[in-house]
Amino acid sequence: MVSASSRARSPPSRAPLSPPPRKHWTRAECAALEASGLLTPQDLELVEGELITRMGKKRPHVNGVTFVMAWLVRIFGQEFVNTEAPIDVAPEDNPTNEPEPDIIVLTRPSWEFANANPQPSDLHLLVEISDTTLGFDLTTKAALYARARIAEYWVLDLAARRLVVHRDPQAGRYATIAAYSESESVAPLAAPQSAFRVADAFPSGTS
Repeated sequence: MVSASSRARSPPSRAPLSPPPRKHWTRAECAALEASGLLTPQDLELVEGELITRMGKKRPHVNGVTFVMAWLVRIFGQEFVNTEAPIDVAPEDNPTNEPEPDIIVLTRPSWEFANANPQPSDLHLLVEISDTTLGFDLTTKAALYARARIAEYWVLDLAARRLVVHRDPQAGRYATIAAYSESESVAPLAAPQSAFRVADAFPSGTS
């Protein structure tokens, strides 16, 4: 006879795991915290109700912003190109979103936005420079910008040394997505005669 103590025992049942509760932030709440001094927004952006920390910039990211922005300034003019500026998105998304793309290209001069964010119709192009945030930029942010019907969205994929171009927003997504390698060029929709060489986003001789 097998004693009770030697019988195999089933592992104790466990309660199903669930994620901890999260606070869903709104623009109004963030503005109140900022006014009280409890929130410093310099390194945060509000996306889908969550405060996203903007990671410290490593040299490849800094270089990507520098080279892409320099080219855009040559094409569109300094007064039409901003870096890390907050924008508005679709009306239904605005209460819980205030993204700050790495680079934006405006349809009218920057000084015309003295007290308000640019609207989607004020934007020719958005650019994100992506290393650790690539998945987020290609999914969550792409959907957010498509719902706002922003005409064109570029993601510079630093690791793969390519440019992912999103166009033709329809029904909350970009219908046309194309990746361009270092050996290729692409012209913004707003400047069809000006081709950007993807290789120009990377310093010569780096990997």
